[in-house]
Amino acid sequence: MTTNFDELLEAFHAFLRFEEASLAHDAAADIDWGMPARRLEPKAISCMRHLDRIREIAPAAAQPLVRLLAGNREVLRWGQTYTEKDFGHDFLDNYGWVEVFGTRGHFANDKVAGGFLILGPEVVYPDHHHEAEEIYIPLTDGTGWRKGEGAFQVRGAGEVIHHPSNVNHAMKTGVEPLLALYLWRGGPLAAKSTLAGGEA
Repeated sequence: MTTNFDELLEAFHAFLRFEEASLAHDAAADIDWGMPARRLEPKAISCMRHLDRIREIAPAAAQPLVRLLAGNREVLRWGQTYTEKDFGHDFLDNYGWVEVFGTRGHFANDKVAGGFLILGPEVVYPDHHHEAEEIYIPLTDGTGWRKGEGAFQVRGAGEVIHHPSNVNHAMKTGVEPLLALYLWRGGPLAAKSTLAGGEA
């Protein structure tokens, strides 16, 4: 399949434009979408296998974006912030992200980062925080999200989830994997998160 990275960036932007009257919509309006492309070598990781199931369960509004991501998975540069030493092999086998734009993305941007996070089924992403403000939009249902001292709350696809700077947050998937769109801004865009109780 011939990849058009511009098409992926435009689909990302188009999805955010439909998020009217939301923090995600406002954040997208502040982004200069005329970003220069960056040549990156593809990198595959284990969690990409979950995209087949994600494509089956994603709601209609997310399908154009999910199909484009899934269809081009092999030519994207996937990454992982952690190692087995941090959270173990099972977590690493079911976790990863791809940055569409940012300091490490397929498009260069030193002010904001945007991409996708995958977590496989029955995975806990422990409490952590970072300086950058984070906005998530899950593209699948059934994941529990926790912020601060609160309990996990199951959030639906299309909901906007906001993690302010340096506020602890965690995620916990159920029987289905998670695909979530993310935006990071207002802090180091490639910094490793800090776990509650210590650095990871």
